[in-house]
Amino acid sequence: MQLLGIETLFKGKNSLRLLEGLWVSLRISLIAVLISLALGLLIGALVAGKKGIPSKLYRVYLETVRIMPQMVLLFIVFFGTTRVLGINVDAELAAIIVFSFWGTAEMSDIVRGAILSIPKAQREGAAALGMNDGQILFHITIPQAVRRLIPLSINLITRMIKTTSLVMMIGVVEVSKVGQQIIEANRMSSPNGAFGIYLIIFLLYFIICWPVSLASKRLEARWNEAA
Repeated sequence: MQLLGIETLFKGKNSLRLLEGLWVSLRISLIAVLISLALGLLIGALVAGKKGIPSKLYRVYLETVRIMPQMVLLFIVFFGTTRVLGINVDAELAAIIVFSFWGTAEMSDIVRGAILSIPKAQREGAAALGMNDGQILFHITIPQAVRRLIPLSINLITRMIKTTSLVMMIGVVEVSKVGQQIIEANRMSSPNGAFGIYLIIFLLYFIICWPVSLASKRLEARWNEAA
């Protein structure tokens, strides 16, 4: 254990501090995921198949989010709002805003793609049978879109959880930041502590993300068998 530096984890309250940091990461990602799912579903459904100015504005929003790194967005929101607008934004709140902004764009594109992937002939056939737009939406479009939507949205959730490690750059004391603090405090007594601590952080993320990813794959496989 000394060779790996894992003994650092059992000094004082280091293990508890890591778990507390992990909870900060999860709290940020869970709040951002809930906001992203709600807004993404709404925006994706509204822009699916639509043209004109709203659609063009949406494309600008989507491409901006995809081109700009999340770290840059974090700096803009956290430091920019203070310097330019004179508003003091808490680091954790800034992280939630950025991840929600990013997650909503990705989620809305997933929803839009899922809706557009349904053959137009099915909607036209339903309309020919006398179904109105609401009935077509709830009986034809949504049930099929959900099958395409859930595996991709779960993948987005795991990406958001892992990307929360970036928030340490704006001072949020999440699991990676705590790990860094522990390594610095034990640099002399545990020279191999960096390897052990980051190994534990990797395992913590794996324990959280792997079951979610596995559930997505099993769900997708089950639906493919049913189809």
